[in-house]
Amino acid sequence: MKMNVIEELRWRGMVQDIMPGLEEQLLKEMTSGYVGFDPTADSLHVGNLLPIMLLKHFQLAGHKPYALVGGATGMVGDPTGKSAERNLLDEETLNRNIAGVQKQLRQFLDFETGENKAELVNNFDWMRHFSFLDFIRDVGKHITVNYMSAKDSVKKRVETGISFTEFSYQLIQGYDFLHLYKNNQVKVQFGGSDQWGNITTGTELIRKITGGEAYAFTCPLLTKSDGGKFGKTESGTIWLDPEKTSPYAFYQFWLNTSDEDAVKLIRFYTLKSKEEINAIEKEHHEAPHLRVLQKAIAEEVTVRVHGQEALDMAIVASNILFGKSTSEDLKKLSNDTFLSIFDGVPMATVKRAELNDGISIVDLLGSKTGFLTSNGEAKRELKANAISLNKDKVGEGTLVGPGDLINNKFILLGKGKKNNYIVIVE
Repeated sequence: MKMNVIEELRWRGMVQDIMPGLEEQLLKEMTSGYVGFDPTADSLHVGNLLPIMLLKHFQLAGHKPYALVGGATGMVGDPTGKSAERNLLDEETLNRNIAGVQKQLRQFLDFETGENKAELVNNFDWMRHFSFLDFIRDVGKHITVNYMSAKDSVKKRVETGISFTEFSYQLIQGYDFLHLYKNNQVKVQFGGSDQWGNITTGTELIRKITGGEAYAFTCPLLTKSDGGKFGKTESGTIWLDPEKTSPYAFYQFWLNTSDEDAVKLIRFYTLKSKEEINAIEKEHHEAPHLRVLQKAIAEEVTVRVHGQEALDMAIVASNILFGKSTSEDLKKLSNDTFLSIFDGVPMATVKRAELNDGISIVDLLGSKTGFLTSNGEAKRELKANAISLNKDKVGEGTLVGPGDLINNKFILLGKGKKNNYIVIVE
């Protein structure tokens, strides 16, 4: 093996619980391991990144990763961490979600080369022909109700009510592990610490049905230093799909993490070595206001998820927001990125025909848009050198025309450093 992956994960703080014997197994030979992803949406989110990074390190150490997309378990719903029954998904929605998740997993793992190339599997493929009677006879008889009820994921829900459907979830997930053990020689399942109960149901099934040995590995559940849920912001979940969370907003999410959180995140979500991280932390402590630590995380994760071009655009966009750029930078932005940067900024529309004839900056600020209360106020602010057009300062005699458009659609007006206003030309 290239390296001791458990040792690597340990110094990164990514080990919560581990079954005895796993470290020895991984040092002995190339081993197959898996993580399951339930396709509850057509995109993964940053909360899914930690188990993906476990698989990434696993593969880099010479082992073979399997990414299981739960076409079957997605129909049932995992009760873990849920206070109420989840809505069940129809097959069409499920298939769309599965396609989205599979596409994103390919950005992290190597599915093409080497003996340890990653494999994608869908548990619907082996569950679809399994009759209910066969399942309760061949699988259900090996695990007692007492054993299942003792699991935290079930115990917490028994008080509020849990359906037989969700109660059976751990059995189906356990069977996935058994199936992969028997058919793909998969010996370890990775997951978050809240999955320990579900994973060990699988190791128990393997022991009882085959007499073989399999292993469970969990990483810590990540919460923010303020106690909030990681991957959630005031505007909602941070998704990996650029249509759901723009690369700019994704980059900003990492950039805005606290210093306390960033110390953990750089170990969890980047592939930087211990020496590189120590050097970055030293530089950060010398000048915390430069946010060197946060930038290092944001850049690496954004490139991995969205590519270099998207990162470059996100950096340009960040510079625009904090007043360090020009109209030329603005004109490089896509429509989506532009609107993402200025989300929540007030807007007005003007007719393209009017702009073609040229509109005086005074009229554009005042009577045409209402950004300022009157043309008189517009003149006063222009004289005070407080007005910018697409980030460039302008005077009272400025005529605004088609050449000032961003993406042939937008004009950005500004008063001082903090007041922005978007004009949409239709």
